[in-house]
Amino acid sequence: MIDHGHGASTPAQRTTPPESVVALIEASSPVERRLVGDWLSAGGIATELGANLPVTQLDLDAHAVAGRLVGRRDDPLVVPVRVLWLPPERDGVRRMTFTDLATMTNPRKPNRFAQRRLARREPDRHVVLTGQPALLSELRANNPEATAMLAAGSGEPLARAIVRAGVVALERAERTIIGDRYKVPRLVAEEILDSPEFLRRLELIADQIDTTAQEVYRRAEKALNELVAAQSRLVSDLFTQAMRPVHASTWKVDTDESGLSALRTRNRRYPLVFLPSHRSYVDAFVLGDVLARNDFPPNHVIGGANLSFWPMGPIARRTGTVFIRRSFGDDEVYKAVVEEYFAYLLAKRFNLEWYFEGGRTRTGKLRPPRYGLLNYLAAAVRRNRVEDVLLVPVSITYERLNELGAIAHEQGGGKKKPEGLTWLARYVRSQQHSAGRVYVRFGEPLSARDRLAAHGDPLSAPPTAIPLHRTDPVGADRVPAPDDGAAELERKAVQRLAFEVAVGINAVTPVTVNALATLALLGVHDRALTLGEVRAVIDPVLRYIDKRGLPGGELAALRDEQSLAVVLEQLSLAKVVTVYRSGLEPVYSIEPGAHLEAAFYRNSGVHWFVNRAILELSILAAIESEEPDTLQVGWDEAFRLRDLLKFEFFFPDRTEFAGQMTREMLLVDPQWRVHTPEDTLGADILDRLTESGFMMAHRVLRSFFEAQLVVAERLAARAPAAEVDRKQFIDECVQVGRQMLLQQRLHSPESVSTELFTSALKLADNHGLLSAPEAEHAELSERRAAFARQLRTITIRISHAAALDPSNREPAR
Repeated sequence: MIDHGHGASTPAQRTTPPESVVALIEASSPVERRLVGDWLSAGGIATELGANLPVTQLDLDAHAVAGRLVGRRDDPLVVPVRVLWLPPERDGVRRMTFTDLATMTNPRKPNRFAQRRLARREPDRHVVLTGQPALLSELRANNPEATAMLAAGSGEPLARAIVRAGVVALERAERTIIGDRYKVPRLVAEEILDSPEFLRRLELIADQIDTTAQEVYRRAEKALNELVAAQSRLVSDLFTQAMRPVHASTWKVDTDESGLSALRTRNRRYPLVFLPSHRSYVDAFVLGDVLARNDFPPNHVIGGANLSFWPMGPIARRTGTVFIRRSFGDDEVYKAVVEEYFAYLLAKRFNLEWYFEGGRTRTGKLRPPRYGLLNYLAAAVRRNRVEDVLLVPVSITYERLNELGAIAHEQGGGKKKPEGLTWLARYVRSQQHSAGRVYVRFGEPLSARDRLAAHGDPLSAPPTAIPLHRTDPVGADRVPAPDDGAAELERKAVQRLAFEVAVGINAVTPVTVNALATLALLGVHDRALTLGEVRAVIDPVLRYIDKRGLPGGELAALRDEQSLAVVLEQLSLAKVVTVYRSGLEPVYSIEPGAHLEAAFYRNSGVHWFVNRAILELSILAAIESEEPDTLQVGWDEAFRLRDLLKFEFFFPDRTEFAGQMTREMLLVDPQWRVHTPEDTLGADILDRLTESGFMMAHRVLRSFFEAQLVVAERLAARAPAAEVDRKQFIDECVQVGRQMLLQQRLHSPESVSTELFTSALKLADNHGLLSAPEAEHAELSERRAAFARQLRTITIRISHAAALDPSNREPAR
C-alpha cells in the first residue's frame, strides 16, 4: 500500500514486527466474500506473511475504515485483499474476445451466478490477491495532512487515502498476474480533488477571477470529469481486437524492437512519454498494438476534442484517450485542471502519448512542434512532482497511405471534412486495400530533467530531496515565481527540448521505396521515364544512402528492374504514378493532379537530403560570384539558405551545421581539403558534384522556395499600410500560385500548398515583412521587394542545378 520502490520501509526493514493484521476486503458478491473467507481460514494471510497473526476483516470502504481502523491505538499491518477473475486461456493468452461480448458475459467481472459456477467447476479462473501491506503508522505518515485532520476529529480524509492506497496496491498486484498492459488508473478525480495543494490553487484562482471558491471547485470537478480517461480492461481488449483489422489488413507492421526491453526496464522507475510523428489517423492504433505486444502498459493518448464524437469518443475514453479542448482561451480553471491531471499521471508513472506537431502532417515531413503540452510536462518536472520523465521519439512511416487524397485536397485549398460517424465509416472502408509496410522506429529516450537543465531551465536541476511519498504535502508545488529572464529561459528550454525530440524522430525515420521512387519522378518536370531511366536516377542515390549509412525500408526492391517495376505498379494502383504502355516500353510519370500526394511520400525522407541540396546551391552561388573569396561566399550562402528553411526543417546550431556541411563536401570529394585552395570553390568541385550521378536541389528544395516566392511576391505587390489577414492571404497565394503554375513561372505543382504558404508567411513575419510603423512603410516596401528578388535568384539557381542533373539531359534520339 506504499510505493516501496520510492524509499518507504518494507516489511523486512521494520524493526518492530506487527502484532495483528487488518484485511481490507474488496468483495462485490457473497461468492467473492466466501472465497476470501475460505482463503483466510486456510491460512492464506499466514502463508503470505510467514507469520500466524490474528486477522480482523474490514470492507475496503471509507466508512468502514473511518469507523474501525484509522483511530486504532495499536499498529496493525493493513493488507488489501480481493478476488481476481481471469478469462479462459485461448491460444496461450487470457484476453476478452467478442465471443464473450456476444454471450453477454465479462470474464473479468462475472455475475454472481457465473462466479458460483466458475468457483465450482473452473477453480483456475480465480485468484485471491493481496496488495503490498503497510503498517497503519506508515499510512498515517504517508498522509500527514489527513492525519492532522484525524487529531481534529475527522477520520474521513485519512480513510479515503487508505482506501485509495489499497486499491492502487491491488492494481499493482493484479499486473504481476495479467501483465503491465492492463495498468489502469483508479479514483483519479477523487484523489486530485482531495489534494490540499490543488484546493489551495483553486482558491487563489477564485480570488483572481473574482468568484466563489465553490464555483471554481464545481468548474474544476466538471473539467476533471471531462478530461479523466476512465480506462476499462474489457473495452481495451475489445477495442484492440476491433481496430486491429483497420491497420493489420492494410499494412505489414515493421518494428525495430531492439531497444524496447531496456525501455520497459526503465519504465519501472520513470514514466514514458511517447512522442510520435503524425501522418495518419491510425498512428495511435499502430503504436498501441506494437506496445501491447511488448507488454507495455496502455498509454494515455492525448487527443483533440474534435475526435470525441459518438461512438468513438466514449469508447476511446474507456481505452485511455484524454480529449483536450483545442483552445483554452483565458479559462484559468481548465488550465489548472489540465496541468494537475498531467502532473498526477506522471507522478503515478502512467505513460502518455501525444502528437506534438499538433495535427497530421499535410506535406509528409515533420511539422513545427507545438509546445503547450510540453510546458505542462516541464512544470511537473520543475515542481518536483516527478523524479524524471523519459521522452521517447517515435517515427511512424507508411509506404503508402490511403487517406492522401483528402490531405491533398486540403493542401490545394479545399475544406477539411469534419470528423463524425459518416466520416469514420468512409475512412474504415478506405483502409481495405493493401498499402505495403508501416515502419515503427523508436529513437533514443531523452531525460526531460537532464535536457531541460542542459538548456538553461533554472528550476529543472535535480533537487536535493524529492517528496517521493506525496499526497500533495504542503509546499510541494510551491516554486519561486520566475522573473521575466527566468521565464524566457524556461520557454527556450522547452523549445529546445521539442527540437531534440523532432531530431530524434528524424534520426530513425527510414527512407522508403516510395520516397525514392517519387523523388526520382518529381525531379524531371512532367517527363515520363522508362524503367531503366528511373533506375539510373535511383542507383546513385542508393549509393549515397549506403555511404552515409542512412536507415532504409525495403530498399533492395529498387536495386533490380523487376522489383522496381513492382514498386511503380503499386504506386500506379494508388493513382500516384501513371504508366503509358502502348509504346516501345512502359514509361512512368506522376499522375496528373497527384503531385501533392507524390510529394508527401518523397517528403517522408526528404530531411536526409536537405544538406546535400544546400551544398549544391552554395557551390553554384560561389561559382557565380565575382568575389575573390568564393569559399566564404559559399559558406554565407549555406547559412542564408539554412535561415530561409528554418520553418521547414530542424537545423542544428551554426557550429554543428558547419560540421555537417563539411562532411557533405567530403562525400562529394574526399580530397577536397588537399587540392582546393583555402579561399576558393571552383568548377572542379562542380564537376565532382555532377560526377556523383545526381543533383538534389531541384528534387528536394524547389517546392519550398517556390512557395516562399509566391508569398514574397504577393507581399511585395501589397500596399505597406494594408493589414495582412492570414487566412485571406493564404487563399490569395493558392489562387495566384495556380496561375503562376499555368504560366510556368513555377515548376513544382506541389509548391501550391496551404501548408507551405503558411510556413513561408511565418518566415516573412520572422523577417519583419508583415507590418511596420507608418514612418517605415517605404523601407518595408523595399525590404519586401528585396526578399522577393532574393528568392527569384534562388529559384533560378535551382533551375541551373536541375539542368546539371543527368536525368534532365536531352535523351538520346
